[in-house]
Amino acid sequence: MSDTALDATGSSLSFGRAARSDAKVADKEHVIDAMRGFAALLVAYFHCRQVEWVGMQSFHHVAGKSFDLNTIVAYLTLPIAWGSAGVPIFFVISGYCIHRSAAQRLAKNPAYRLDAMNFWARRFARIYPVLFAALLLTLALDWTSLHFPPVNHKILDIGPQAFLVNLFSLQGVAGKTYGSNGALWTLSLEVQFYVVYPLLFALRRRLGMMPVLGLVLLVNVASVFVFERHDLQFFTSFWFSWTLGAWIAEMQVARDERSSSRRGMAWLMYGAALLLTALGCAAFHFGQYLAFQFWALGFACYLAQALKSRRHGDTPLIRLMSRFGDFSFSLYSIHLPIFVLLSSVFFRSALQVSILPSFGFLLVAVAVAWVFYRCVELPAMKWSAALKPQRR
Repeated sequence: MSDTALDATGSSLSFGRAARSDAKVADKEHVIDAMRGFAALLVAYFHCRQVEWVGMQSFHHVAGKSFDLNTIVAYLTLPIAWGSAGVPIFFVISGYCIHRSAAQRLAKNPAYRLDAMNFWARRFARIYPVLFAALLLTLALDWTSLHFPPVNHKILDIGPQAFLVNLFSLQGVAGKTYGSNGALWTLSLEVQFYVVYPLLFALRRRLGMMPVLGLVLLVNVASVFVFERHDLQFFTSFWFSWTLGAWIAEMQVARDERSSSRRGMAWLMYGAALLLTALGCAAFHFGQYLAFQFWALGFACYLAQALKSRRHGDTPLIRLMSRFGDFSFSLYSIHLPIFVLLSSVFFRSALQVSILPSFGFLLVAVAVAWVFYRCVELPAMKWSAALKPQRR
């Protein structure tokens, strides 16, 4: 807050309000960053177990009811079997973060219009340097892994056509993910979300957020029959999850103008989040897609309520997870080729009975991702920020 905002008669009151407002914003940012970090670690370790470990069913046949350290730790990782829940978490968070600024401006000025070209330019600067570098790193790591036969089954095509399909975010529609980096299928959806966001924003201005949410839900359901049933991943099949985040941003802005919700409502929202998450875990048995929808709804309930808590970001766990959230995009983008290379070098791609090496693999991926973040993602963030139009 500038010094000119403080006059002689009301400086203490103004400063107090600003301090409380800054604290609330900081807490919200910690919650969002913490959820990013949690989702990235969840998905990364989910893939790590797949690459390095034999799996729970095979392990149970071998280990039985023994109580050595490896067995205890392996059984404790059972919840990671639903680790793909991190993907819908990312979708909801993305919708929230992308729409939050626009929602704030719309609340102040209903006539506000989105500069689509500037939005796309900033998104390009934020995403594509990281994506391009991740594809090059995947090429280098997978090329190395191919020299340690037998070849890991997760390594797909690393030719130029597959590279271009992934570079233009068409994996899932025009081809498969690049090499061993299967996690990139969700990044293509994110790019598609950004491409159509100006359309969603225009509909929001004309119709309001709730009608838009309902319309996107109908598109989402129709897309299941048009794309998903034919094993084609297109943004329309996951658009509702992303739009839920945008809806939360709208509700958050409206809530900031009013008082906080009642305590009973908090328990109701957290209860709904727990129930929907459990339904997602149950639905996972029948298919990942249906589970994603339940998980997105469950996390949306949690996030909508968590953002109301003014001191939610002060907990040590939230602050720790927010540190991982800083480079969660980098971790998500490159972790799989690292795991595949480590498995190829140390175990010749053979699945291990011991769960313990997976933790070492994860530590290596986190360290490499942090370096990748400093060298690639951070400059991309600065480039994107430099393209942001100056406010008067």
